[in-house]
Amino acid sequence: MVRADARRNRERITTTALDLFAERGPGVSMEDIARAAGLGVGTLYRHFPDRLALVTDIANTALYGLRDHALAQLAADISRWEALLRVVRHCAGQPFALITSLVGTPPAPPSTQELVREVNVLLAEIVKQAQEEGTLRRDITPEQVVGLLNVMVCRPGAQPDDPLSTVMLDGLKAGRTA
Repeated sequence: MVRADARRNRERITTTALDLFAERGPGVSMEDIARAAGLGVGTLYRHFPDRLALVTDIANTALYGLRDHALAQLAADISRWEALLRVVRHCAGQPFALITSLVGTPPAPPSTQELVREVNVLLAEIVKQAQEEGTLRRDITPEQVVGLLNVMVCRPGAQPDDPLSTVMLDGLKAGRTA
């Protein structure tokens, strides 16, 4: 079992790292992260041996949250269109744009890649069910819709009601084609 102070330190590191990455970009040093978190650099390196480990942890935490949210939407007794909208709203506060920019090179570890595949399969299932119930247009494959959703939520400042998201969602809704 992880000690409470170790868990708090780890959370402070990841929260601070997210804030600094968002504020200053991916070039923030590990030393700056430790200092801003109010911890020694040794404490940071005990939790995360390098930048990739830190970013991977942040990415996996966000992806596990999205996976669990998608599973909950699949189990919910709501329209599949509403399930899709709930997933999009969930993504609004997540660091997916930052993660995409930070994990791009080198490639994400296999565990993260597998988690991304798992999330995409769940999202494709929500889309497929929305198409079957007639609330999402059928002339685009579930995989293509997932690709559009990734574009929608993996960009800086993405919000479920911003102009790009609104246009994309309106374009996906059944009966709204031009």
